[in-house]
Amino acid sequence: MKLNNSRLIIRQLDKRLQNLAPLRDIEYPKEGWIALVRKTLNMSLRQLGGRLSISPQGMAKVEKSESEGSITLNNLREAGEALNMKLVYGFIPREGSLEKMIENQAKELAQKIVMRTSTTMKLEDQENSDQRIKEAIAEMTEEFKREMPKSLWD
Repeated sequence: MKLNNSRLIIRQLDKRLQNLAPLRDIEYPKEGWIALVRKTLNMSLRQLGGRLSISPQGMAKVEKSESEGSITLNNLREAGEALNMKLVYGFIPREGSLEKMIENQAKELAQKIVMRTSTTMKLEDQENSDQRIKEAIAEMTEEFKREMPKSLWD
């Protein structure tokens, strides 16, 4: 990705991901969504299994695989269709946005590099002031955000 386009692409993806932000705090039902919706609709395993052309035992296995976290997206999508629902799948940045995630990662890397250099300089009696160290971290953070080197994610 070219650097001049990367900011635009990050902002565009951030905007799309913001639509999912209200879902950030949703807790998944322990029994799984399929079982929860099925039971809420007062639908039996036989009835839902019939919609998927599988036995009630097969339907119970599907629900169990969801509750254990081993279900495939395809099986979830099919179960959703059988329940007349749509599967929604995506990622939500923990820090609120991709830009914030990049900024935090850039700052963390800048701190490591500046502090390592600062320690070396201190050993050579060339110690920088706390203010200069903060400035160096801020400058390096901005540089990493601007250039987004692959090493940012090491």
